[in-house]
Parts: sequence; C-alpha cells; structure tokens
Amino acid sequence: MYARDHALIATPIGLIRVEGDEQTVLSLSIGAEGPPAEGTSGPVRNAVDQLAGYFAGTRTAFDLPLPVLRSSRGTVLRDALVAVRYGGALSYGELARQLGSSARAIGQLCARNPLPIIVPCHRVLGAGGILGHYCAGDGPITKQWLLEHERRHLAGA
Repeated sequence: MYARDHALIATPIGLIRVEGDEQTVLSLSIGAEGPPAEGTSGPVRNAVDQLAGYFAGTRTAFDLPLPVLRSSRGTVLRDALVAVRYGGALSYGELARQLGSSARAIGQLCARNPLPIIVPCHRVLGAGGILGHYCAGDGPITKQWLLEHERRHLAGA
C-alpha cells in the first residue's frame, strides 16, 4: 500500500481536493475545505496540472492513472463515461442502451463516481436534456457550470 497524497487547489467552482498515491489518482472532491496544498506524488501533480488546463479551456480530456476497478463491467461503464465527448452530453437512457445496461445503473455509477470531472459524469443528463442530479460541488449548479464551460470553450475553438 502506498502513502496517500493530496492537493487542494482553487478553481472557478470552488476548492478541489485531489487524492492519490504514487500509482494512481484515487478521488476528486469539489467543494473541499482546508489550506492549499500542492501534492507531491506524480499522479496527484499531473491531475492538478491537467485540471488547470481543463479550467483554462486548453484540455478536453484527461490522461491520468486511475484505480483498477473490481469488475470488468465497472471498467466498461467507467470507460463509457470517459468516452462522452467534451462539450457533449448523453442521456442516462442513451448511455444505458449503448452499454446494454439500465438507466438506473448508469445513474448509480454517476452518483458513486469518486472522480468527477476526470470521469465526466456531468455529461450525462436526464431524458429530454433535463439536468438531473450531480454528485459533486453544489450539485446541479456545478453540473450546469461544467457543461457551459465546455460548450463555451468549444465555441471559441
């Protein structure tokens, strides 16, 4: 087991805490509290740098080592979330149909996502484009901000 490391960074949506170890990025918490911290491990530092690019509008995807999931099905579902394109969105139902799953399973995956933004569950919407819930920060307000941020930077590209 590797020692845990963390960074706490200021972003337009509030403080974000990135946790990891020498091997992987383990979690991201939006709306964290505490004094700023830079992190020392490679994965945490890389996550901080990539998040800075994301918020600057220069990064549209993350390339970070993520934890191995316990099930191959979990890996397939997480990979499908990561594949939802920057600035785009799918409904829970659309994603479920693509994966041969249920909208409820997709909703549970999003609700339990330990890596919001990096694993972009904010890009999954309710039927008819309804915003729905969000597992991080100020909930739907944060989700809306992230979606608008991506669309704004795509329009300017």
